Amino acid sequence: MAKITIFLVDDNTEMLADLRDELGEHFEIIGTAANGEDAVRGVLRSEPDVVVLDITMPCMNGIQVAEHLKEIKCRTKVLFLTIHEEPEFISAAFSAGGVGYVSKLRLASDLVNAIREVFGGREFISPTLKG
Repeated sequence: MAKITIFLVDDNTEMLADLRDELGEHFEIIGTAANGEDAVRGVLRSEPDVVVLDITMPCMNGIQVAEHLKEIKCRTKVLFLTIHEEPEFISAAFSAGGVGYVSKLRLASDLVNAIREVFGGREFISPTLKG
């Protein structure tokens, strides 16, 4: 069975390296980007199954990236991985086309399962964020 393909987006290079290490044994990492514009180009070029997307980034934020991908009917599933835990961010992320939302504080416990859930067509929100 082919591995789920992942594109990682975060403006923190250490976080990108950690994500690549953490997820590489479970999934096929097919690209990374450190800003929103490069994220859009990379996702459109590589057509991953799932993009793991930070919200706060230069050029375009993650919400804008998700909105753009939704607007052009990109098939890639959008999963947000962010430090923002406020309900307004979660709502904006799902309105923009996201289907998953993981707190960076829950990365180790939630991210692998979240990727599998959104790939399977289900929504995922870190349990600590459900209110």
